[in-house]
Amino acid sequence: MSKLIHKWKQLSLIESDIELPNQKKVTHTTITHPGATVILPLFSNGNLLLLKQFRPSINDWLYELPAGTLESGELPLDCAMRELEEETHYSANHFQYIGELIPLAGFCDEVQHLYIAKELNKTSRLTCDDDEIIEVLSLTISEVEQMIIDGKINDSKTIACLSKARLCGYI
Repeated sequence: MSKLIHKWKQLSLIESDIELPNQKKVTHTTITHPGATVILPLFSNGNLLLLKQFRPSINDWLYELPAGTLESGELPLDCAMRELEEETHYSANHFQYIGELIPLAGFCDEVQHLYIAKELNKTSRLTCDDDEIIEVLSLTISEVEQMIIDGKINDSKTIACLSKARLCGYI
């Protein structure tokens, strides 16, 4: 049995009675999430496009890759294309899917789809949400990795996507 506790935008807080693999019955609370995309934009000179974004939830700035939540019925690639342009003022001629992340498995069912975006083109579209304050940066891979080492980049989706791209030989 499942019970809706709270709903906000595309998120729901659901309490469910479940049976675990060891046959133990428990009540578990999950945040349902439609999924998201994380985009690693690469400039032709090898630099990465990174955002410096104010995040009201933590009342601080984060250095992070462009990302966004899937809209109802939206395919992950379409979301990646939309979010890249909305948040960065760039589009890309080529998107490569490199996998997915499960960021909060203890209490949320969100899946983040990872993409590398290449052949970037400046666009005129920049339509951030009302709560998005964003600065677009172009940094070398070495600069970004040093920022991770120094603790200036602590956004988990950014570190994970960069790590996946590096380990797979894409950057």
